[in-house]
Amino acid sequence: MYNIKGGVGKTAAAVNLAYLSAKEGHRTLLWDLDPQGAATFLFRVRPRVRGGVKALIKGRTPVDALIKGTDFDNLDLLPADVSYRKMDLALNRADRSTRRIAQLLKPLNAEYDVVILDCPPSMSLVSESVLRAADTLVVPLVPTTLSLRTFDLLNDLVTQAKPPRPRLLTFFSMVDGRKRLHREIIAQVGAERTDVARAVVPAASIIEQMGPRRLPVMVLSPTSLAAAAYQDLWAEVRDLPER
Repeated sequence: MYNIKGGVGKTAAAVNLAYLSAKEGHRTLLWDLDPQGAATFLFRVRPRVRGGVKALIKGRTPVDALIKGTDFDNLDLLPADVSYRKMDLALNRADRSTRRIAQLLKPLNAEYDVVILDCPPSMSLVSESVLRAADTLVVPLVPTTLSLRTFDLLNDLVTQAKPPRPRLLTFFSMVDGRKRLHREIIAQVGAERTDVARAVVPAASIIEQMGPRRLPVMVLSPTSLAAAAYQDLWAEVRDLPER
């Protein structure tokens, strides 16, 4: 779950898709890569990484020693704390830096069916390492002109990345159907691209309630329009063909 631009509903989508994956019985890990630790907070996990991100990247702390359980069956969390702000520096000093996240995840292949990476908004070594680790880059896109510009930058970043490159799946987030600009941009991008999800996540107060209540939308209001949108989005992500 990645976008160069922040404030686009990335963590909300990551948390809800992870919950839906686990609810279906898939052994699911959500890795919070953002030093703000929003996903860590929402899952009520203490935001402290033993040894900090430097020890994790250097291999002094095994990745499985940092994984925490959540309140939900089949769903674990690899938390973030403020030390993650230095992940770029730690990666810069590591061998094969752009492959480091993939290397850290490899020992977990037998333990998890699905791994979701909640990425910080940036263009950095962390981004490059994510591009090498992920099968699919799921990109929330707010239907505004500035968001389209950053999406073009993201496309360039993926195109220029060394293979293997992830495929892109874009979805519109924080959509207000009353706004003409939102409707026009959704129609324009949908007509121009084949990698746009059918699911559209609305701008909804129930999504904002995830913060104070620290629960996924699927738990807070399972029959809401937002919950239905996340269910549709998860179905599209889940049913992508194997790579």
